[in-house]
Amino acid sequence: MNAIKEALNTSPEILLFLSVALGYAIGKIPFGKFQLGGVAGSLLVAVVLSQLGVHIDNGIKAVLFALFIYAVGFDSGPQFFRSLGRQSLREIAMAAVLALSGLATVVVLARLAGLDKGLAAGVAAGALTQSAVIGTAGAALAKLGLAPGELQRLQGNVAIGYAVTYIFGSLGAIILCVNVLPKFMGRSIRDDALKAEAAQNAGLHLLAEGEAPALPDLVGRLFRIGEGAGAGRTVSELEAGTQATGPITVERIRRDKQVMLAQPDLVLSSGDVVLIVGRRAGVLAAARQLGPEQPATPDMDLVLVSRDVTIGNHALVGKTFGEIQAGMQQRIRHGIYVTHFTRMGQAVPLKAGTKAAAGDVVTLFGTAEDVQRVAQIVGVSLQPSDKTDFVFHGLGIAVGLVIGLAVVRVGSVPLTLGSGGGALLSGLLFGWWRARHQNVGNLPSGAGAFLRDFGLAGFVAAVGLQSGLQAVETVRASGVSIFLIGVAVTIIPLVVTMLFGRYVLHYDNTAVLAGALSGARSANPAFGEVLNKAGNAIPTVPFAITYALANVFLTLLGPLVVALA
Repeated sequence: MNAIKEALNTSPEILLFLSVALGYAIGKIPFGKFQLGGVAGSLLVAVVLSQLGVHIDNGIKAVLFALFIYAVGFDSGPQFFRSLGRQSLREIAMAAVLALSGLATVVVLARLAGLDKGLAAGVAAGALTQSAVIGTAGAALAKLGLAPGELQRLQGNVAIGYAVTYIFGSLGAIILCVNVLPKFMGRSIRDDALKAEAAQNAGLHLLAEGEAPALPDLVGRLFRIGEGAGAGRTVSELEAGTQATGPITVERIRRDKQVMLAQPDLVLSSGDVVLIVGRRAGVLAAARQLGPEQPATPDMDLVLVSRDVTIGNHALVGKTFGEIQAGMQQRIRHGIYVTHFTRMGQAVPLKAGTKAAAGDVVTLFGTAEDVQRVAQIVGVSLQPSDKTDFVFHGLGIAVGLVIGLAVVRVGSVPLTLGSGGGALLSGLLFGWWRARHQNVGNLPSGAGAFLRDFGLAGFVAAVGLQSGLQAVETVRASGVSIFLIGVAVTIIPLVVTMLFGRYVLHYDNTAVLAGALSGARSANPAFGEVLNKAGNAIPTVPFAITYALANVFLTLLGPLVVALA
């Protein structure tokens, strides 16, 4: 056993990865309709493994958390800044109610149980998972004019209360936000996240990876020209005849055994086989004017591409799509179809009256030559890539950590965003910048998902490995009373704030309320599980607002608990 412990002390990261692996395995096990989830599972496994007494460095925890919270901010930056305004008042109220109800719960239970000021402050720090309370409470205790021995005892009790209650502070928030809240609302986080996403996208249905419509809007079909059915008409006449229903393009023509590229003035003859590509309605209209449809043949097939292009041409900015189409010569726009249009990462309906703005992204569909021709006029073609822009994101995380070092004092209370708050703010800003300048800051969706998932799981595992041993030893020595008080301090403010959000602030979307609630409690592990359940970024904006406020409100509890307990 000593040999194993010595080996683990030499390489403690083994326990970190083992906690994540076993935690996710346990998190998948269903207990009726309840599942623990990978994050909570990692935390519990880490607490068990912490009994080996292996030390995990603080730096590992800080790095993993910075990766997680930066990736969350980066993913939701555009939506976050769009959402700021009067509608943010609900999130401000949520954060304030949780802080006030947390303070009241700690003070009342501390007086009922006869806890001293140090233990009360430690319970507040651990059960509300706000480590900064340890510092602010310790500073407040130092100002009470106590004897050195008594001051040392109380400050030590802060650490004891924190260690005993922090584990359930994280776990309880996960259970309530991920399992209890959906049952209370009567709807799942996933269903409401999809509903909110559809509303954001103005009813547009966005296909997930691996999905495809059974009836795609753009289609290609082969027709044989019959007598009196298209024969004698030019290619341009055939294309113009369907404009009222939907545009089409004649891409190839086979005459006898010769395959030709379509020219506008080429006259179609009986027996010609034509490849038509276009909007479904236009192709159907053309089919009524032509001969029988033909099966596909290799010589008449054509490779088409889809490319995202960011609008950078100042001559197009401020014009509607209808004006751009009318002002662009037919020979330039020929063969090009716009399939998607996004602004700051959000899908926008393709309507004639929609105005283009700098940084908007249009998805062009057509042959490679046609797409390249139009892309050069519109702006910059965004080449798909699985490479991460490490210059951009390395700078983003570094800026966030620097922001987190800043301290503002309110009287004698130091307030700081900390590394987590700084990385979140930086992620929001860099995500917003990326949405406006798509040619920099690439972060593939898979890479972003890994940063979020492993960053959070590794962070909570490190917390469990650091705090689990001391927490278990303290409970053994002093009984479970402090632990049970911590359970109450974890649960009661969350329940009060949940009820306040539902019935006073009228949150009616489970995913949005879960994001706001986990942020108001500064409960990052709970938010990670909420994000996993949602499957999209809907909970992130309310979380980002309440999380930033919670870092301030909950930090202020330290001196307040010392004064009132």
